Amino acid sequence: VQLQASGGGLVQAGGSLRVSCQASERTFSSYVVGWFRQAPGKEREFVARINRSGGNTAYADSVKGRFTISRDNAKNTVLLQMNSLKPEDTAVYYCAAGGYYSGSSNQYIYWGQGTQVTVSS
Repeated sequence: VQLQASGGGLVQAGGSLRVSCQASERTFSSYVVGWFRQAPGKEREFVARINRSGGNTAYADSVKGRFTISRDNAKNTVLLQMNSLKPEDTAVYYCAAGGYYSGSSNQYIYWGQGTQVTVSS
């Protein structure tokens, strides 16, 4: 499965962005999808995940209540809506697909190339 992340950009603190993850195959619906991020000089961290049907989601405490993950299996797409953005949300955001509903990056098999999100203060 090839994943293409897009939608990043520059936004002021308090603003919103939506990043998308487009998969190349219809089997995308058989995978759990997660979003991770990596800021300069920091380790990659879990942001959000969604199960195969879209009925279950989970978030990192740092984004809970501000970010929403959703998926449209008919379009092979997972979205991450990011509201009330903060400068500390600045990072490269990666989508990933795997077989386990986990917040651990090593449980994900397929990774997109990442999209830069920059939040200015």
